[in-house]
Amino acid sequence: MLPTENRLRRREDFATAVRRGRRAGRPLLVVHLRSGATDPHAPGESAPPTRAGFVVSKAVGGAVTRNQVKRRLRHLIRERLSELPPGSLVVVRALPGAGDADHAQLARDLDAALQRLLGGGAR
Repeated sequence: MLPTENRLRRREDFATAVRRGRRAGRPLLVVHLRSGATDPHAPGESAPPTRAGFVVSKAVGGAVTRNQVKRRLRHLIRERLSELPPGSLVVVRALPGAGDADHAQLARDLDAALQRLLGGGAR
């Protein structure tokens, strides 16, 4: 389970991450990352937590399949929160093939996308 403070819930936050963030696509998913834009030297400001949200459409499969994909992605992101910059917004959008993929395949695609976004890989 993803802790409450790390969940992306508001529509505006999803829109900010998708429209203003960087994007990395893989065969099973697309990851949007909006790095934290807070000033670390501002007085009295603590770094906000990294928040993540998920978009799993009906193209992925039925309700059971979609929920299974969301649970797997939540678990994978939870393990990787410490690698992301504080205050970041992350949106993971599952593509239709994600419904048939196993945990290891989703992990491999998520790691590759995050590495590209954090490492500044070529487009």
